[in-house]
This record gives sequence, structure tokens and C-alpha cells, in this order.
Amino acid sequence: MQIGLHALGIGPGADPEVIGAVGRTAEQCGFATLWAGEHVVMVDRPDSVYPYADDGRIEVPSDADWLDPLALFAFLAATTSRIRLATGVLLLPEHNPLIVAKHAASVDVLSGGRLTLGVGIGWSAEEYAALGVPFRGRGGRNREYVEAMRLLWTDDPSSYTGEYVHFERVRCYPKPVQHAIPIVFGGNGARVLDRVARYGDGWYGFNLTLAELQERLEMLGAACQRHGRDATSIPTAAFVSDATPSDVPDLAALGLTELVLVESPPSAPDDASAWVEEAARRWGLETRATP
Repeated sequence: MQIGLHALGIGPGADPEVIGAVGRTAEQCGFATLWAGEHVVMVDRPDSVYPYADDGRIEVPSDADWLDPLALFAFLAATTSRIRLATGVLLLPEHNPLIVAKHAASVDVLSGGRLTLGVGIGWSAEEYAALGVPFRGRGGRNREYVEAMRLLWTDDPSSYTGEYVHFERVRCYPKPVQHAIPIVFGGNGARVLDRVARYGDGWYGFNLTLAELQERLEMLGAACQRHGRDATSIPTAAFVSDATPSDVPDLAALGLTELVLVESPPSAPDDASAWVEEAARRWGLETRATP
């Protein structure tokens, strides 16, 4: 089982010097992936319930710096060489899928084929309203957008006709280094796990307890059985809030592919590097030689 780090793009993790320090050190220390999430806008007092906290409120202040994750990864592509880069998650139905396909393919080329596109349908009705995008129907748009992007990455020319997306014989370059960028679905609910089983390349669970993780992995296995897929072939990543280093063997035995640590780095670059090194030691990672 691998260890990933979700630490960049927000607050202190939006500072370019901190980003460079965390990225280079995480790669050298053996972290598998750098994860970064997305919100285009935040509001001060949302009515929408944040599904990943007991009180229904997101901890990130509405006035915190929050970088666009694909722009962040274009920066990291130039400062790292091995570590994977994963959106956790990009709110796909808020965007034009042709533009996302173009941006994602560009990052994949710049990084040498290291991008994983984690997507979700979001929870903030206020954010959708500000963007002028309907909140209702976002699940259906998500599926069409995923299908359309996969065609844009692989077909030449590409055509797609759906309820929300239509284009005929277009050419979208560059093509990804990976041929088709892996698309994983973020979220903890039964509908998300069913999406993973039907048409996802992986799953990203967020803020689960150990008991909840086991339940979700069992649900994913059942969904895969319904849809004729082998659950062991689907990569799974999760932030497990009560996990400790001693739990790693049990998490691996459950079938978790990657445990994601979610923390905020210090604001000083030197402190951020030391912070990453300490986390790597705590979780038993091995430092790799710099190429």
C-alpha cells in the first residue's frame, strides 16, 4: 500500500515556495501522490451541507487562497519528476468538459504522464449558482463529461452526442502521454461507489473512519459484482481520519491501494520540508535518491 499527501493548494500550501519545497521533499521521501482539491468560489455562510464533517461545515475559511489544481500541477510538473499528481477532487460538472480535457492533457504532457484526474459532482449549490451551472442533473452531466473527455483523449477526430454535450469531428491536442488519463471518483456515498464500479478508473474516499472505510470497500466490492467488474483491479485511495502507522498492515489487508494524509504545511519553505520528512519517517517511507 502506498502513502499519498493532500497538503497543497490551500492557505500556506498555495505559496509557490512552499509548493516547491513540499513537492520536491515528498518525492524524495517516497510519497506516491500529491493530491489537491478544488473550489472555484466559496461563500461566507452557505446553506449547503458539507458532507465530510459531522457539523456540515467545511473547515477551510471562505477567504483562504485556493489554487486551481491543474494550474498547481503544471507548476509541480516542472519541480518534480516522479511523484504522481491527482486532483482530489475537481468538480467536473461545473466546467466545460472540452476545456478540462485540454487542460488535463496539457498537464499530463508537462508532467510526463503523471496525472490522475479525480472528479466529483460537488455539494455546494451556492457555487453552482455563482457559476451559472444547474445544480440539478450534475450526476448525468458528470457521466457524459467523462465519456466525452475519454473520446477527446483517444479518438482522432472525436465526436460525441449526448443530452449535455455535443461535438462532431473535432481535434483536441495534445493527447495525453498516458493515452487516457485515469479518472477516479471522489465521495463516500453509495451512488459514488456505483459510479466507480460502472465507469470509473478508481475511487477516492474522504474523511472516513477505519470502520467506515471497511464498509465502503465492501460496498464497492458488491457494486463491482453487480456490474461485472473485478474489484481488485480498481485502485482505491482514502483519507482515513483515525488511521495510525500501526494500522497500515490492516489497511493493506482490506485492499486499500493508497492511504492519503490530509494536513496543512507550515508557511515557511524550510519548515515545510522538515514537516514532510517527519511525516515520511512517521509512516515508514524510505527516502529515494535524487536523480
